Amino acid sequence: MKRRTVLAGIAATLAFRPLDAQAQRRNGVRRLGVLMANGTDDSVAQPYAEALVQSLRVLGWHDGANLRIDWRWGGGDPALLERYAAELVDLDPDALFAQASPSVAALRRKTSKIPIVFTMVSDPVGQGFVAGMARPGGNVTGFSDFNPPLAGKWLAMLTQLTPSVARAAVLYNPATTPYAGLMLRVIEDAARSFSVAVQDTPCRDVAEIDAAMMQLGHEARGGVLVLTDIFASVHQDAIVAAAARHRLPAVYFQRSFADAGGLMSYGIDYADLFRRSAAYVDRILKGASPSDLPVQQPTKFELVINLKIARTLGVTVAETLLASADEVIE
Repeated sequence: MKRRTVLAGIAATLAFRPLDAQAQRRNGVRRLGVLMANGTDDSVAQPYAEALVQSLRVLGWHDGANLRIDWRWGGGDPALLERYAAELVDLDPDALFAQASPSVAALRRKTSKIPIVFTMVSDPVGQGFVAGMARPGGNVTGFSDFNPPLAGKWLAMLTQLTPSVARAAVLYNPATTPYAGLMLRVIEDAARSFSVAVQDTPCRDVAEIDAAMMQLGHEARGGVLVLTDIFASVHQDAIVAAAARHRLPAVYFQRSFADAGGLMSYGIDYADLFRRSAAYVDRILKGASPSDLPVQQPTKFELVINLKIARTLGVTVAETLLASADEVIE
């Protein structure tokens, strides 16, 4: 199926369409509720949703035939996610799928019985979503993007520029990044070996992002690390624009930032997590318990470097780093 057809089908299911869930099951149709943390018009998240739908289709689940998928898109708004979580639970689906920590948290407040499969969640044990990675327990399991060494690698990338960064601001929204402290500790440990000063930089809105970038831009050899965060994903363009405006080299957690004009990104292939998540949805719809499905870790990573932006910022990227890139944007 062509991508535009898939996305049209996704968009068509966004509206709330109440149906008798028990009647659907009697007719052989299963129901899946999906709570996306990004916005419905988010070009970054649409391919992820498409990957989930296509992978479910490969496994024999066809939306509109033997499966009904109800979509909700929160746009990074905690209040909206809370409302949509309640709507999805009220539909009494056979399973729920949640993108990112705020979505999981909202759904868990509404149900302890309906199976939940998550993706793009950092530190699911520390956040209390599961009892353990191997044995999740309860009604929640999924695919984590928790990989602490990534944070140290982000900092190392800033030191492989000429001139190298001497002070790195770590940007995140504390309301949507409860695991920030853990990532900060990894970055601070790495900073000692690189002789880089780390600046904890919480930002709760676009104005605070620009203010933080402006302040750092006045300092010599400043740079930015953007933590894995749905807030950052939703405000991607504003973050990339602020870094460019204040001439700050920055490292991001997903390639869409580099595609949008960011200097470098190194992170998980999130579309792959969505594809793999479909297998857990399939198993649960066939009777498996989420408590018996271990939380899985990411297996695919990608490094993207935007040389056009490097030239604009007046920095040179080390040849060794360029050689290891999956893609170099000229």
